[in-house]
Amino acid sequence: MAGDLKMKYSFQFSLGAVGYSFIEILVRGYTHWSMAVLGGLCLMLLCGISRRFCSWNIGAQALLGAAVITAAELCAGILLNHILGWNVWDYYAYPFNLWGQICPLFSFFWFLLCVPVFFALRQVQKCLSPAVSDQHKTSAPS
Repeated sequence: MAGDLKMKYSFQFSLGAVGYSFIEILVRGYTHWSMAVLGGLCLMLLCGISRRFCSWNIGAQALLGAAVITAAELCAGILLNHILGWNVWDYYAYPFNLWGQICPLFSFFWFLLCVPVFFALRQVQKCLSPAVSDQHKTSAPS
């Protein structure tokens, strides 16, 4: 059981790391390794939101997901850009930015990104639900 969880979380992290890095390379032309780490952590958080709030509509999940990603971006930005001085990103040019680390425009982008992510997670959960139910039926004592 613990091995299954380790594999599940490793897969979520890896998919988020590679997926977000790919998106950033497509949009910006480059990425930083720390964005792969943040992307992996964020996908793990989105998977948790999808499980915990499965009765919410996708729009509500995406709104919460965007807020969580924005909070993670702020924490990472304070550490990476302000404390370590790596200058991975800078939103000072965008209106209503907070310390150059987050801004409403990118929070909106995270919302837009979360919609297909939560849709895909629902599809995966639908596909896995019968398998999980069947597994419990076969392992239950008679």
